[in-house]
Amino acid sequence: MSTPLRQTDRKRIAILQAAIAEFRSNGFEATSMDKIAATAEVSKRTVYNHFPGKEDLFAAILMHLWESASAQNEFTYQKERTLKTQLQDFLNKKMQMMCDQDFMDLVRVAVAATIHTPERARDMVDKLNKREEGIVTWIKAAQTDKKLKAGDAILMGDMLQGQLKSLAFWPQIAMGQPLLTDAQQKKVIQLTADMFLTYYEKKHAC
Repeated sequence: MSTPLRQTDRKRIAILQAAIAEFRSNGFEATSMDKIAATAEVSKRTVYNHFPGKEDLFAAILMHLWESASAQNEFTYQKERTLKTQLQDFLNKKMQMMCDQDFMDLVRVAVAATIHTPERARDMVDKLNKREEGIVTWIKAAQTDKKLKAGDAILMGDMLQGQLKSLAFWPQIAMGQPLLTDAQQKKVIQLTADMFLTYYEKKHAC
């Protein structure tokens, strides 16, 4: 039997859901904490008890959607599995996030909210980047296992994810292109994994 949610947890969820609706409808600047509180049917003080400011609330929403899209499930190096299979699993999780309509809608709001505020943009990017450290740990483990070539694991991780984002994220955010179809997703995942391993995987002599 699952444990019932505490009242404070129910209120936090209500605040997040209300904020998602308001940010999507009105954008970042036009959304006030007062409006979010009214939509969530809680006091403004309750909102601030959970989130010190609007930026913190917005960042929490992005993190919530990121995680709910299964992009940040546990990702650890598994010596017994092939590199390609592991990479495809990781890229598939990332693709799920990039094809989550709620997440993409809010990223568009975030881009609009930060384009004229570099400090806010850096803060949000830093928060999101902390969620991408799993692949760096995986690369370092594969290097230790002598399956991947030596190199800057952070740069390698950025290049891997950058390839995916260049086709499945930024065109949709910046140019309004449609989300990738299932067939397109599979093709991009396969090509991204193959390109990465073609360059970085160590080839062992028979």
